[in-house]
Amino acid sequence: MLCSCGCLQKAGGGGKRRSSSSVEDASSSRMSELESNSRPQTTEAASTRTSSLLQLFHRKGPKCFRKPQRPKSPMQAEKTIRAAIFIQKWYRQHQARQEMRKRCNWQIFQNLEYASEQDQAELYKFFHELIKHMPQAAGTGNKSPTSTCTALLEESEALMEEVGDIVSTKVEIPIMKSHIDLLIDVFRKKRSNRLHPKYVVLILREAAKSLKEMPNLSMVSTAVSQQVTVCGDLHGKLDDLLVVLCKNGLPSTSNPYVFNGDFVDRGKKGLEVLLLLLSLYLAFPNAVFLNRGNHEDSVMNARYGFSREVERKYPRNYKRLLRLIDEVYRWLPLGSIINNRVLIVHGGFSDNTDLDLIKSIDRSKYVSILRPPLTEGQPLDKAEWQQIFDIMWSDPQSVPGCIPNTLRGAGVWFGPDTTEKFLERHRLSYMIRSHECKPNGHEFTHDNKVITIFSASNYYALGSNKGAYIRLNNQLVPRFVQYISAASQAKKLTFKQRVGIVESAALKELAVKMREYRDELETEFKKYDPDDKGYITISKWCYVMEKVTKLGLPWRLLREKLAPGTDSKSVNYFRTLDLLDTDVILEAEADGTSVMDALYANKTSLETIFNIIDADKSGEITLDEFEKAIDLLDAHMPGDTSKSEMLEKCRMMDLNGDGKVDLNEFLEAFRLSDIHRKQQQEADIRKRSTTRSSINQPPSDSVTKLANIISKNTLIIEQDIDPMDCESKIIEPTK
Repeated sequence: MLCSCGCLQKAGGGGKRRSSSSVEDASSSRMSELESNSRPQTTEAASTRTSSLLQLFHRKGPKCFRKPQRPKSPMQAEKTIRAAIFIQKWYRQHQARQEMRKRCNWQIFQNLEYASEQDQAELYKFFHELIKHMPQAAGTGNKSPTSTCTALLEESEALMEEVGDIVSTKVEIPIMKSHIDLLIDVFRKKRSNRLHPKYVVLILREAAKSLKEMPNLSMVSTAVSQQVTVCGDLHGKLDDLLVVLCKNGLPSTSNPYVFNGDFVDRGKKGLEVLLLLLSLYLAFPNAVFLNRGNHEDSVMNARYGFSREVERKYPRNYKRLLRLIDEVYRWLPLGSIINNRVLIVHGGFSDNTDLDLIKSIDRSKYVSILRPPLTEGQPLDKAEWQQIFDIMWSDPQSVPGCIPNTLRGAGVWFGPDTTEKFLERHRLSYMIRSHECKPNGHEFTHDNKVITIFSASNYYALGSNKGAYIRLNNQLVPRFVQYISAASQAKKLTFKQRVGIVESAALKELAVKMREYRDELETEFKKYDPDDKGYITISKWCYVMEKVTKLGLPWRLLREKLAPGTDSKSVNYFRTLDLLDTDVILEAEADGTSVMDALYANKTSLETIFNIIDADKSGEITLDEFEKAIDLLDAHMPGDTSKSEMLEKCRMMDLNGDGKVDLNEFLEAFRLSDIHRKQQQEADIRKRSTTRSSINQPPSDSVTKLANIISKNTLIIEQDIDPMDCESKIIEPTK
C-alpha cells in the first residue's frame, strides 16, 4: 500500500508533469489539426492571389508594382507639362521640316521632268506650225512605211561580232518558258551580260511581225482568267519588272498582263526590259498585251538615254538594232480595252478623242509621234496625228475643262467633266492611265473614274517613290499591290540618310538644268550688283532664278542649298555659280544628252525639216525657200533671232558656195555648230576657273562640302537584282 502510495506519490508528481505535458501535447495536437485543416484553404487562396497578380502584370506591366510616388507639387507638375509641350512642339516642327523637304524635292523632280519634256514638245510644235502654214509640205515626203518595214524585217545582212561579255545563252523561235527563265537569269546579273546580237535581232524581228497583226486597241477579256494585271511605266527598271513577275507570277492563260507603255529611257536596263517584255509577248501571245507610251519614240530615246544605252551595249550593231526597235514601236497597239468597259491608254484623252477613229488609224506611219508622218502621195491628216498625240501625252486635272498642257508642252489637261462625257459616250466604266510618277505608285482622280498606275519604284532616287500594279477581278474591281525594290539598301540607311539621298539627287538634277542658263544667270545677277561685290538681296536672287529658268520652284526654300553659307539677308550669288562649275555637276552634264545632241542623233527629224523647207522637192534649199520658211516661222513662232541673222546662217550652210544647201550640207552645219557650242562651253569653264571679275578665289568650303555630299549621296553601287529583295503590301479597294 505504501508502496503503492509511494508509487502514487511518484506517479502524482510525475502526473503533474504529465498533466502539463499532456496539455501541451493536446494543444500541439489541436494546432496540428487546425493547421492540417486550414492548409488546403491557404494554398488555394495563395494560388488565386498569384494568378490574379500574374494577370495584372500581363495586363498593365511592371509599372503596377512600383512604389507609389508622392503627388507632385504644382511647380513640378507645371515643369512636366511645359517639357511635354516643348517636346511635342519640337517634334511637330521637325516633322513639318521633313515634309517640306520631301515636297520640295518632289516638286524639283516633277518640274524638271516636265521642263525637259517641253523641249521635246517644241519639236512637235515646230513641225506642226511648218506644216500648218506650208501646206505643200504635207503632201510629199518619205517612202511608204509599209515597204520600208517589210524590207527591214526580211533583211538578212550579217551582224558584226561584238566584244566583251557576250553570253552563250541561245534563244529560239518559238520562245518557251525555259527561254524566259534563261533571259531573266542573264539580265539580272550585275555584270553587263549581253545576249548575242543575233538573238536580239531575232526577238525584235519576230515581235514586230507578230505585233503587226494586232489591232490599234487590244481587246482583253477576263472570261477565262477571271482577273487581269495592269502595269504602268517601267522606264528601264528591270528590278521592278522582276518584282512584279516574282510576286504575281509569269503570264499565262489564267494570269494575263497589260503593260501600259514607257518601257525604256532613264533607267539603265531599258534594252533588257524591252527584250524581256517582247519575249513574254512571243511566249504568251494571248496573255501579254503591250501598249505604246510616249517614250516608245526614237526622238524621245535620243534625248533620254535609250539610244545611247543601245549604242553602249552593242557598239558595232546599234544602228541596225535601233532601226528594228523603231519597227517594234510603230506596230505597238495604242491602247487596250478590258471587257468593253475599262479603257487603258498611256496618257489620257481630250474632248476630241474618238475611239472609233483611233481604231481605224494606220499606226505604222507614226515611227515617231513627235515627227509628222510625211509619206509620198499621202496628205498628212493633222486631226489623226492629234488623236494619237492626245492619248499619249495628256494628264488629268482637278478643275473642269480641257485645255492645252502647258506644263509638258504637249497634249491636254482634261477635267472631270471631260472624263464623264468621254466615258458616257463610249459606254465605259472608268479608265486606267500611267505617264505620271506618283509617290505611292497609284492615284485615283475624277471621282475614282481615272486611275493612274506607275510601276517604277525609286524612280527619281532611292526611296523617292513606291511602285504599284493593279489586279482587276472579273467584276473589274481594282486591287493594288504596292512595292519598293532594293528594300535592303534602304533598310541600311537612317531616315536622315534616305532624305539626304533624295535631296542630293534633286539638287544634282536641278544644278545640271541650271547649267544651261549659267551665263544668263551671271549676267542677270550682275545687273543688281553694280559694285561687283557678289551679294544681292534674297528677293532679287529669287526673282532672277525664276526669270531665267522659268521652273516655278520655291527658290526661297532652295536658297540655302544653291547658295550655301550665306546669311539671312543677302545671297552670295557667286556661290550659286561656283556650285554649277563643280566637277560633280559638270560630269553629270556631260553624261546627259542635250536637245541639240538628240536632234542631231535623230537624223530623220533633220531630214524632215529639210524636206518641209524644200518646197519644190528639188533636194536643195534655195535662199528664197529659206526666206519663206523664216517669214512663216517669224509670223507664227516669233523668236529672238532676226531675219537677217537667220539668212546669214543659211548662207553659212552653203559650204561649197553654189548658192544652194543640199541635205549633206544641212546636216553637216548642225554637226559643226554642235561641236562649236561644246568647245565654247569648255572655253568658258576654263576662263571662269582662272578669273572671276573682281573676286579671284577658289570656291568656298560650303560649296565644296555640298558638292562632295551630292557626289557621295548620288553614287550608285550596282549589284545582282534579287526580286525577293522588296517590300510590298496589298491595298484593298475602298468601299
